[in-house]
Amino acid sequence: MDPGSGPAAAALWTGLHLILLLVLSVLVVRQRQKHHVALGDGGVPELAQAIRAFGNATEYVPTGLVGLGVLALAGAPALAVHLGGAMLFGGRLAHAIGLSRSGETSWPRSIGASVTWLAYVFIASTLLVYAIA
Repeated sequence: MDPGSGPAAAALWTGLHLILLLVLSVLVVRQRQKHHVALGDGGVPELAQAIRAFGNATEYVPTGLVGLGVLALAGAPALAVHLGGAMLFGGRLAHAIGLSRSGETSWPRSIGASVTWLAYVFIASTLLVYAIA
């Protein structure tokens, strides 16, 4: 695979997002072990935050990765895939950091959500351009 190709770019961002999801999952497991909670959040705010950080990522990352993969399959340049992947990853990382630190509204959460939505808009609009062109 050509490292400068769309498929290689999609592979890079997919791998990075999988690592992010794994880290968030491990943080949930650590909180479960620390507080001896097997199911739910046990009323432990730190566990609830970890669960939501992981859950929120799992709500947005898969669809974004599908979009990146289809962009690569449609022949979009690697730069487009990298832009979408970087925005999605940065948004999800910022959101997870913000949510992991506090259950309250915070600037990392707000920026993360906004950047994630921008990534969705970018990926969707680029897909539409390739579908119509």
